[in-house]
Amino acid sequence: MATRKHTQLIGSLLLGVSIAFSSCNSTPKADGHNDFDTSTYENYPAFTGDLGVTYSKQATAFKIWSPTATKVVINLYEDDLKGKPYQVTEMEPTEKGTWSSSIKGDLFGKYYTFQVTVGDKQLDETPGIYATAVGVNGKRGQVIDLTTTNPNGWANDKRPELKELTDAILYEIHVRDITIAENSGAKNKGKFLGLTEVGTVSDKGLKTGIDHIEELGVTHVHLLPSFDYHTIDESKLDQAQYNWGYDPQNYNVPEGSYSTDPSNGGVRIKEFKEMVSAFHKKGIRVVLDVVYNHTFSGDESNFSLEVPGYYYRQNNEGSYSNASACGNETASERAMARKYIVESVLYWAKEYHLDGFRFDLMGIHDVETMNILAKRLKEEVDPSILIYGEGWNAGDSPLPEAKRAIKANTPKLVGVAAFSDDIRDGLKGSVFYDDNIGFVQGADGLTETIKFGIVASTQHPQVDYKAVNYSKAPWAPDPSQTISYVSCHDNHTLFDKLKVSQPKASDSELKKMHKLTSAVILTSQGIPFIHSGAEMLRTKGGEHNSYNKPDAINKLNWDWKFENKDIFEYYQGLIELRKAHPAFRMTSTEMIQKHLKFIDFKDQHMVGYIINGNANGDSAESIAVIFNANKSAKNISKFLPKGKWKVLVDGNKASVKGLKTTSSITIGGVSALVLSK
Repeated sequence: MATRKHTQLIGSLLLGVSIAFSSCNSTPKADGHNDFDTSTYENYPAFTGDLGVTYSKQATAFKIWSPTATKVVINLYEDDLKGKPYQVTEMEPTEKGTWSSSIKGDLFGKYYTFQVTVGDKQLDETPGIYATAVGVNGKRGQVIDLTTTNPNGWANDKRPELKELTDAILYEIHVRDITIAENSGAKNKGKFLGLTEVGTVSDKGLKTGIDHIEELGVTHVHLLPSFDYHTIDESKLDQAQYNWGYDPQNYNVPEGSYSTDPSNGGVRIKEFKEMVSAFHKKGIRVVLDVVYNHTFSGDESNFSLEVPGYYYRQNNEGSYSNASACGNETASERAMARKYIVESVLYWAKEYHLDGFRFDLMGIHDVETMNILAKRLKEEVDPSILIYGEGWNAGDSPLPEAKRAIKANTPKLVGVAAFSDDIRDGLKGSVFYDDNIGFVQGADGLTETIKFGIVASTQHPQVDYKAVNYSKAPWAPDPSQTISYVSCHDNHTLFDKLKVSQPKASDSELKKMHKLTSAVILTSQGIPFIHSGAEMLRTKGGEHNSYNKPDAINKLNWDWKFENKDIFEYYQGLIELRKAHPAFRMTSTEMIQKHLKFIDFKDQHMVGYIINGNANGDSAESIAVIFNANKSAKNISKFLPKGKWKVLVDGNKASVKGLKTTSSITIGGVSALVLSK
């Protein structure tokens, strides 16, 4: 089941998906050089060295891989958009399909493009796929010294501690959404710098921006795509424009519209780093949403302007395959595509000190590529880096299913997690059908699905896998390989889904369902994921996919925090509870099997379990967790060991200190109950 945001691209891209250069399957030569077998893409020569631009004051080295090129030139410019090149340099063909040139002199701040000729056809100019700095709209690369982009103290910037992957609590944000509202209190609204501002408050005096995220208590922010994407015209930022960013243009460059000066390539880099540093100082790690599965366009992408067709999969007739539902899908299994994806991720992790990566439509990538990049990230950067993604495609692919990094193949992945659409739709209904309901709205037959989510998609003897909604077998070898969530940027917000599926429900009833849903996610094993604003009943006015809707639809209205103070405090309490009790963060399937036992209420609208034995070093000998989707309260004392229990969570509040102590246990209608002793 896929939740897609990419439909904005389909119409324009399906019109031109055929590969424009039949010469890709010929054997072009450059004055007798580069005589390669290019009869199939798999035979193209693979180069293992460094590519891109290397700056020094004495000279700048340029290197590009283009084995089918008959000529490559470098154009140097004074301006990022205007004027003609002041110098054109023809590159020399070198080893394994590469072209190289070293231009003497200090080129710092100059702009450049590559221009490839294949056969007798000169392609459009490109900054090159390895560009790390660009000007407005990413049309021209910029020669810079990356050390000049480091903010003060960058050398001492450190990742906040994360002892176990299951200690992570993810919070998905869009850079613009968080601070763009008039009542955000931020000066740099909608910018990277907006997320560096401390002390910002709303009109009601409540914390906003980065201080709000810190106050909530999450361990990680997950940034929606913040690399340079195509849709926003950076030369017209005074005009109303919006996009989620799932339309890649320059993968190794931050998005210019989030910077204060898109023309200066160094500014966006420095401001992105300042944002990362600000989060780290708050004890919050940073995950980047990456979209290597497709590009904004096929024939006109930077990939195709270097090596036409190579970086994409094709159907039998030669047109682009379309598992992305965007008109093209990349071919991660090809040597140079794999090299690019792995090196790009490593670049972000090292240069920008990132702490994790979320892969859009990860099922389009092959398992081997995902394992290689995970291994290198954990060995070369940090073993606690998070790597996770959507374990599905948006359409069929020529890549054999056994090789796809889909949810069912998670056992083949090492150190890579997948989102659980099982628990997502089990809790509140299908994302695709407005009237479809889930467990919290009172749907029948979903107890096994909820249990499956509670044990993080792992093997557990008390789960009947045949009765799970989507997966009919455990797919996560380890709880750290499941991302548990109920809503994200895609489709309805949680509140909107509850409202559209229960049109007759009162606000208080909707709040009860919302709290119950959140309690399940934040007490389940695995890694919980929260859509920004869910903690204050975020609404998009019922919009399904707001990828290009105005700020009025997408922004976080900070009045919501005031109006729904009880919801915010409930989330805050659940997060504090999760952090305080390692029993909710067990680190292995075996540990879950040993300590977590489900209660048989013989009621299809109730799910509960007890975690015994100071699980995972927890201070509590026993923790009981019960979820009641019935509208009426239930006395459940007979299902629990006798004695006094401390109530940590009920339908109204969540507190690690406890709400009361009792031996007669009643759970309210449509609510959660967490007890300890």
